[in-house]
Amino acid sequence: MRIVTATLMLAFGLAAWPASAADLKPVDEAGYAKLVAASKGKVTLVNFWATYCVPCRKEMPQLVALEARYRARGFQFVTVSADEAEQQGAAKAFLDKIKVVPPAYIRKAKDDDKFTALVDRKWNGALPAMFLYDRQGRKVRAFFGEADLKAVAAAIEKLL
Repeated sequence: MRIVTATLMLAFGLAAWPASAADLKPVDEAGYAKLVAASKGKVTLVNFWATYCVPCRKEMPQLVALEARYRARGFQFVTVSADEAEQQGAAKAFLDKIKVVPPAYIRKAKDDDKFTALVDRKWNGALPAMFLYDRQGRKVRAFFGEADLKAVAAAIEKLL
């Protein structure tokens, strides 16, 4: 009986452990549109960042905390790394270190200009950048550069 109980506890513990954010999925222009469409029903904040971007790394733990605070109310935080392929390992390690909950992506655009225009015509590709989508998958707000995270939280709350 002890073995069964221990096995069940171990199985439950492993199932409860979050999947690794290090499984960065490539996303291109078509993939981004699918990512947004798949998020319908949830308020979604998509964060574009890179390991070389100091403000990106600085704000990420606070964004993870926002996700944890609002997850039960239907909020989803999605990261898209703009790192080059040779930096993918560093991006994975950083996301795992700060315990980002999947999904996590890495940009693999066929055309950077078309990709950024698809995401937001006002975005020039500079990092950090965040885009907030409502439950219907409509983009309702964009945050360029270092964001006021209180303003981000307020925008999320309005949609929940």
